[in-house]
Amino acid sequence: MSTLLSIFVTLVSLGTIVGCFLLLMWCRNDKMGVEEGQPMGHAFDGIEELNNPLPKWWTYMFLFMIVIGLLYLLAFPGLGNWKGLLGWQSSHQDIRSLAEGKAATEAAKSNGNAVEYDRELAKADALYGAKFKELAYQADGKTYKAIEEIAMDPEARKVGQRLFLQNCAQCHGSDARGGRGFPNLTDAEWQWGGKPSDIKTTIMNGRQGIMAAWGDILGKDGVKEVASYVLNLSGRKVDMVEAKKGEARFAVCAACHGPDAKGGTAFGAPDLTNTTWLYGGSRQVVEETITHGRHGVMPAWKDILGEDKVQLLASYVYGLSHTGQSAQ
Repeated sequence: MSTLLSIFVTLVSLGTIVGCFLLLMWCRNDKMGVEEGQPMGHAFDGIEELNNPLPKWWTYMFLFMIVIGLLYLLAFPGLGNWKGLLGWQSSHQDIRSLAEGKAATEAAKSNGNAVEYDRELAKADALYGAKFKELAYQADGKTYKAIEEIAMDPEARKVGQRLFLQNCAQCHGSDARGGRGFPNLTDAEWQWGGKPSDIKTTIMNGRQGIMAAWGDILGKDGVKEVASYVLNLSGRKVDMVEAKKGEARFAVCAACHGPDAKGGTAFGAPDLTNTTWLYGGSRQVVEETITHGRHGVMPAWKDILGEDKVQLLASYVYGLSHTGQSAQ
């Protein structure tokens, strides 16, 4: 944080503690104008209020907590940019990439700093790593089980489901049915291939699906014609004269989608002859896609989850569309 903000946070933190101390001292002094132990003139339901001082145990406890608060702020972060004498921090700050995070982790280890997030990760790996290996590997502990085999293991599916909910559901949904721009993982449509090895490769390395923008090349009329042709391929009623012109223009699209418009896994090009639309199948959306293009990104998870977890996650995803099992 900036120096000004650091000073502000420090003043507020220390000012609050000092304020509590001053309030305690003020309350210890009798300012009621009534002798200590005498009635205050208030009574309710037979109970009369006396002018008694603060209980000593309560006062000492209050002072003790003030001291504890000051010691805490001395040992841990809490006073602006002050790092604390123990070198503890909850997580690495200002990290913008996985590489920066790893570098910060190594730096913290070499400097002897205690980063709670790193410690929790290490603890989780030590606790659950063996279980991941048990579910993902064959008896020799060196060779992965086939993804199809793991997909039929109820216990492995539960683990895979939890990995999915923690890492994938933000985009694909908790039911894995996706949404606008995010593919449905429970059907038979796979832009990059639905074989076990394809699914694992996608999760491990990520994907970038780029649809070029054709608006400037085709022009407004050309976009409408190609949209009519594409919509007609999936059984929609369109102006057939317009669709016929669009068929001739579709040659520029065939390089990725193929001459039959059934797409291909090499480029992640979707099949345009069915009713599955990643970004929506209305004429307006299709024309928007042709005009401006699309750029979909699936992040790579191999450095985040590791291959053991990816093996289980790939098995879970494979099972959603190949074994008839639901995401729930």
